[in-house]
Amino acid sequence: MLLNDKKIAIIGGGPGGLTLAKLLQLKGAEVNVYERDVNRHVRVQGSTLDLHEESGLAALAKAGLMEAFKANYRPGADKMRIISSKGEVLYDQHTETSAQDFGDEHFRPEIDRGPLRELMLDALEPGTVIWNSQLKSLEAMGKLWQLGFQDGTQVTVDVVIGADGANSKVRPYITPIKPVYSGVFMVEGTIYNSEKTSPKIHELLKGGKLFVMGDSKTLIVSSKGGGDMSFYTGCKTNELWVTESGLDFKDKGQLLKWFKQEYASWGELWHELFEDEHTTFIPRPQYYMPLDQTWEAQSNITLIGDAAHVMPPFAGEGVNMAMQDALELSECLTNSNFADLTEAIRHYEDQMRLRASNTAQLTLEQTEVMHSPNALEHMLAFFS
Repeated sequence: MLLNDKKIAIIGGGPGGLTLAKLLQLKGAEVNVYERDVNRHVRVQGSTLDLHEESGLAALAKAGLMEAFKANYRPGADKMRIISSKGEVLYDQHTETSAQDFGDEHFRPEIDRGPLRELMLDALEPGTVIWNSQLKSLEAMGKLWQLGFQDGTQVTVDVVIGADGANSKVRPYITPIKPVYSGVFMVEGTIYNSEKTSPKIHELLKGGKLFVMGDSKTLIVSSKGGGDMSFYTGCKTNELWVTESGLDFKDKGQLLKWFKQEYASWGELWHELFEDEHTTFIPRPQYYMPLDQTWEAQSNITLIGDAAHVMPPFAGEGVNMAMQDALELSECLTNSNFADLTEAIRHYEDQMRLRASNTAQLTLEQTEVMHSPNALEHMLAFFS
C-alpha cells in the first residue's frame, strides 16, 4: 500500500476529517487528527446537516457507520416549509406523504452536528484525535512535514491533509489562490429552548426547517435536537459590512435594531429571533473558490472540504462534498494501481476540483435566485 510506514496528519476534526480518518484506519493506515477544540465535549453550534445518498451517506456506509447514523438522525427534521416574509405558509412538506427512505437518491435525512461527531469519534481508534491542537506552522523537511502547534508541540509526519475549513492554514502550502466574496452576507444565530424563548417561530417550524424570502433577502431556520434551533439571515451587502456597520455581535439589542432596519418590510414575527438574552450571533460573509482553480499536485499534502472548495450553503452541499472528498481520497491513497502518492493525489484532486466546480456553479446560481426579487416565485415553481 502507498501508505505503508507513513504517518498521516489530518488537520481539522469536522465531518470530513473524521470520515477520512476512519476510512484510512479501515485500510490499516497510521493517522492522527489534530483538532483545535479543547476536547470532544465542546458544544457544537450551527444548523443540522442533511446527508445525501451519493455522497455523505455513501461515505458513512463505506466507513461502516450507517447503523450508528440511523440511530442518531432525526426523522422529520428534513421537512421544509416555504414562508413569506409576513409569515404566510406557501408550501408545506408536512402535509405531504413521502415514501422516501434510505436507498432513495432523493432522501435527505438530517442529523445534528453533535451526534454526528460523537458517532464518528466513537468509531475511531483510541487516541486518534489530538485535541487542543491549533496549527501554527507547517515546515517542509525533505520529504517530511514538521507541524508546529499553538501550545509549542511539534510533530513530524509523512503526509498532511488539510480538513481545516474555509480559513485553512494548510491551503497556502498548496496554492496561493484565495476565495472570492459572493456578495451575500449571513448572520448566524443559535436559540436555546426555542419553545419558550421563540414560541411562535418554534410552532411554525414544527421540528423541521423554514425557508423565508422577501425583498431579495433570506432567512433559514432549522430545528435542532434538545429543543434548540438555529437560523441564518442572508442579504446582499459589501464584504466589509461587519467592520463598517460597527455592530457588536454580542449585543442582541443592536442586532434587533439592525434587523428591523434591514428587514423593514418583514413581519414582526421574526423579531423573536433576536429577543432572548442567551441567543448567540456570528457574522458569516459567504465566499467561494474560483471555479477554474487548479494547482500542481504534491506527493505529501492535499485538501478536503471547505479548505479545498468553500462555497455558500444555499444548495446544502458543503458537508456532503467534504465527506465525498474523504471517500474518494481514501480510495486513491490506498489504491496500489497508482505508481506513487503524487499520482494518487493528482487523480483525487483532478476529480475533486471538477466535481467542486460543477457544484459551486449550481450553488452560486441558487444563491443568486434566493436573493432576487422573485425568489419566492422561483422556489415555489421548483417544488411544484
